[in-house]
Amino acid sequence: MAGRNYLFTSESVTEGHPDKICDQVSDAIVDAFLAKDPLARVACETAISTGLVLILGEISTSCSADIPKVVRTVIREIGYDRARYGFDADTCAVLTSLEEQSPDIALGVDLALEGRAGARDPESQMGAGDQGVMFGYACDETAEYMPLPISLAHGLAKRLAEVRKNGRISYLRPDGKTQVTVVYDHQNRPVGVESILVSTQHRPDVEQEQIRQDIIAQVIEPIIPENLWRKNTEILVNPTGRFVTGGPLGDAGLTGRKIIVDTYGGFGRHGGGAFSGKDPSKVDRSGSYAARYVAKNIVAAGLARRVEVQIAYAIGVANPVALYIDSFGTGLLPDQEIERIVNQVFDLRPAAIIRNLDLQRPIYRQVASYGHFGRSDLNLPWERLDRVEALKSKIK
Repeated sequence: MAGRNYLFTSESVTEGHPDKICDQVSDAIVDAFLAKDPLARVACETAISTGLVLILGEISTSCSADIPKVVRTVIREIGYDRARYGFDADTCAVLTSLEEQSPDIALGVDLALEGRAGARDPESQMGAGDQGVMFGYACDETAEYMPLPISLAHGLAKRLAEVRKNGRISYLRPDGKTQVTVVYDHQNRPVGVESILVSTQHRPDVEQEQIRQDIIAQVIEPIIPENLWRKNTEILVNPTGRFVTGGPLGDAGLTGRKIIVDTYGGFGRHGGGAFSGKDPSKVDRSGSYAARYVAKNIVAAGLARRVEVQIAYAIGVANPVALYIDSFGTGLLPDQEIERIVNQVFDLRPAAIIRNLDLQRPIYRQVASYGHFGRSDLNLPWERLDRVEALKSKIK
């Protein structure tokens, strides 16, 4: 899009959004099993509707977990703890339909094609848990190496939950959505905010004008930097005029329906696989984390201003079938040369990713809302910049 000014928009949702409830429940179940059995294989989906939570999928493990208790704890912590909110953690029905992982899938994960061919190193013994393409992205327009629109949208959503939980805006309820449109110049640099949208669930007796004033003062102004405001920046707060019915009462939810919110807000491409509910043997999760890890270190090393990394896997095979780098014309070196350096610095086989990023532990519910990437509030291994010097050392 270089050569002209343009607008780019990204959205986020709060932890009380029906789809995000499901992501958090699924990842809390992953965490519950990994806490006891780091080798657990978990593929857990959650569906939610009025008064009902359904847990389904495949789990193979040596331990057990009180799944209804996990479900109710997550929903209560989100804030759905009374019937007048439309959903109650203590009275909702929790149904489970779980089986063991398919033995055909387990064959390729337990012993990769390379291991069956005679390779002896540990990283060649574990195959990818599925086929697929995973993308990672990074850019230099924010301190966390994330696109500005999704960074601001997440900031607004997190702030919306914060002022609800600390009582600063006491009439808010858990469901909510945010959206930010950013103006970019002809050099792909963000120069201002064109519009801001906040939709928030609220108590039925509160007037629209009070909600608007409180959201602007307590949510929007603390998050949007002064230098990004324009004379004509548009602010929309609950544009329908009312948002009382929300959460699972207002809309059914499913795990994995907010994959763009989870990643880069539409900047860069997406392979299609969701993260939540999956243990790290699933490359939908571990491969995407690795791709972000690679992309962020490339930008931090000064090899590109922005970059997209694609990694492709085949089920039951350890080595990626393809690696693709696109620096969008911002690279210090040709993209093919950056690919060569990445292959020298990073081991992108699933077992190596899991080992190097220490992924077999309960760290996933915390990223199931407000994004898996660019989280400066969390100590996430795929956000480390510990390969910068290694990348620089490979430049000829």
